[in-house]
Amino acid sequence: MIPSRVFFLVLSVLVAVIGLFAAAAAHDYLQSFGLGLFAFGTLFALGCIKRHFDERDAAH
Repeated sequence: MIPSRVFFLVLSVLVAVIGLFAAAAAHDYLQSFGLGLFAFGTLFALGCIKRHFDERDAAH
């Protein structure tokens, strides 16, 4: 895995964790914002992993 992809993978995990903490601390509409951050970070991380395996499969 290339270093830039690892960086964005770690960054997306941090965004997801921050989203979970924001959702836990919020009471109203900000809870949905925190859950949205969590969903974005999770889907972005999964997209990075998918891109890595797609490139690896295309190389072989």
